[in-house]
Formats: sequence, structure tokens, C-alpha cells
Amino acid sequence: MKLTIKPSAVSGNVVAPPSKSMTHRALAIAALAPGRSKVRNPLLAKDTEATSTILQKIGVKITFGKDWLIEGGNLQAPTEELYCGESGTTLRLMAAICALIDGECRVTMGSSLSTRPITPLLEALEQIGVHSEAQEGYGLATIIGTGRINGGVARLRGDISSQFVSALLTVAPLADSPVRIELTTKLESRPYVAMTMDVMSAFGIEAKASHDMRRFTAPLKPYETTTLTIEGDWSSASYPLVAGAIAGDVMVKGLRPSSFQADKAMLSLLMEMGADISVTGYDVEASSSTLHGIDMNLSDCPDLFPIICVLCAAADGVSHLTGLARLKLKESDRILAMAQGLTRMGVNIRYDKDSASIIGGPIQGSEVESFGDHRVAMSLAVLALKARGETTIRDAECVSKSYPGFWDDLESIGVRIKR
Repeated sequence: MKLTIKPSAVSGNVVAPPSKSMTHRALAIAALAPGRSKVRNPLLAKDTEATSTILQKIGVKITFGKDWLIEGGNLQAPTEELYCGESGTTLRLMAAICALIDGECRVTMGSSLSTRPITPLLEALEQIGVHSEAQEGYGLATIIGTGRINGGVARLRGDISSQFVSALLTVAPLADSPVRIELTTKLESRPYVAMTMDVMSAFGIEAKASHDMRRFTAPLKPYETTTLTIEGDWSSASYPLVAGAIAGDVMVKGLRPSSFQADKAMLSLLMEMGADISVTGYDVEASSSTLHGIDMNLSDCPDLFPIICVLCAAADGVSHLTGLARLKLKESDRILAMAQGLTRMGVNIRYDKDSASIIGGPIQGSEVESFGDHRVAMSLAVLALKARGETTIRDAECVSKSYPGFWDDLESIGVRIKR
């Protein structure tokens, strides 16, 4: 689907969609807790649908409604392949959970996801007694479980995907003997692992991490059922907030300032760049003002890179962004995708494999490619608000991966869209 956006001034309120990352984790851990748990305010999007569908195929009963009821603790070998779509979180969490099943689980993935790494996680699972077979790039991983995880030490890199650590931590309490996770490199995207530990705590498991987050342990005990409310998603909220910061005034409701979400960093970033920001309880309002360039390392919040590019393009001066090496492992090579989109819209960007420099200036409407990447599509849509002339985005439907109501929310705050 192509979608065209006209330059627009924005004003109004939107409610932050529920956190995608937290919904994944709540579903996965509720599936391991014997009995019935309730997940309030879950996100219904393509990625979380992939997780819930797989859980149902391995014996978890889920009742959908305003809240989701999850009957966990009774995992069974599936009778069909477990398709993760394009959801990296689904792939990593489900691969670890399949280790607890007595039987063979064939985990498949979409074309983009099949290019993203899974081998380091499978090798770590092998170290604690779980056999698997996979070839990077072929879209298939087979977990050959016995219903047990032996335990022991799992060593792996911390700078490829924090989801590997989250997946191992999630199943660690159910091993036969303690699991100790040791990272051979610095952990990047630390807040995502902190979120995993926070959700585990809600289900009665207090995981521990060393001060430098290089070593992790969890007690051996069953998860407890609970009721968990999913908070607003700072990642999704970043798009309407930046729209307000560059083109009007927008309030996003339902954001917890004390959240463990990595992309809460957007709040301090907006302030540092000079945006007019007001925080009242769980409501955050962003109003346009003169923005200035910034130097920032994004290694802990790489998903913000596309929308931060938009802020930098609309700001005065030069911005330098670093910590970008893992962006080539996302739904697209996000450095290349954003560089192409920005260049087509008249923005000067220089980049290499780990950094980018962006010079703010006039923005020109153009036809741009989303590369099927939800974050690229949403970011270029926000940049289009400040462009001279219309901007057309290809494959605009890809936003359904994380924010199905994105285009409706933009229209509700005054964005002129031709669908």
C-alpha cells in the first residue's frame, strides 16, 4: 500500500499503544506459570499475535478480550510448525520455551527474520543441555527438547541481541539445576533485560544481575500466576511526540515515567534537543520549538534511531549518532534504509557501520521506501510533516507490526493523509 502525506500542523491527544516488548514477555512468562494469569491492556499487533499463536500451538489456552486470560504450565509438543512471522522477540523467547517441551519443535520465520541471528542463543541453550539444529539464513530452527533443562553455565556475547539473555532468563527458573548466564562482551540494550527481570518479578521470580550486567542468575522455583497490566509503549509514543516537537503540539497519554523501557530515553532526548516538554502524571506533551543538534550513543535504545534521525533532520546544526552497529540486524538495515529515505527528502547524512552524522535543513517531499520496516515507515511519515510538498511512503501497511492504529492516530491530530 502506498500512502501520501501532506505537510501538516498537528494538535491533539493520542493514547500510547500498549508496550509490545512487555506484552511479549507477559505472554511468555504467563505460559510458564501453572494456572490462570490475566494480562490487562495487551497489544494486539502482528508481532504479539505471532507469540500468542505459537503459545496456543504448544498447549497454552488463551482467552482473548479486553484482557487476555492465559492458562499456563502445561506445555505440549506441537503438531505443526511454529511460525514467528517477522518478530525477533517471538523467535528468541519461543526458542527458549520450546526447550522445556518433551518433543521436537520446528520454529520457522519470515524472510526478513530469517536473516537475523539465532545461533548464539541455540549454542547457549546447548551449553545447558538443550539440543537444536539450525542454519542461519534458512528460516528454520529445530529445538529437540526432553522437557528438561539441565542447568549450568551459558556463555554468550552480549552485543548481538539482548533478547538472547531475556530468553535464557525466562526459562532459567525451571531448570533442573541453577543456570548462570555469563556474557563475554558488554551487554547492549540493557533496559530490555531489566524489563524482562521486572516482568519475572511480577510472576514471583526475582532474577539477579551483576552490577555490570554481565552475569545473571534466577532461583529455581515455579512461576506464580498473577494479573499484570501492560503499560504504554514509549517506542510507539516517540512518533506522535516527535510530531508535536517539530510540527505543533501533541499530548501522549498513558506513559509511565519510571518505566524500564529502553525507549523512555526519548523523553530526555527531546528535552536535550530543546523541545518544549511537559510531563503530568502519565501524560507527556511535546510542543514545537527551535531544536538543536545532539551527540548521542544509541547502543541501549537502537530502536529509536529512525525517529531520532527525524529530530536531527529538523534541528539546527549537526547531530552525531553512534552505537548503531546492530541496526543492520533489524527488520531492515536501518542505517541504509534511513539514509536512503533522508537523502531522497533532501537531508544531508553521512554514515558508516556504527555511526551517522545528520545536518539539519530544509526537507523536501518525495516518494520513499519503507523496506517493509515499521519504524522506518513511521519515522519518514513524521518527517513528511515538515517537508515542502507531498511525501509518498511505500509498503505503509508494515506499521501493523507494532502500531496498527498509527495512521488513524496521525489523522486524529490533523495530519493530512491520502490512503
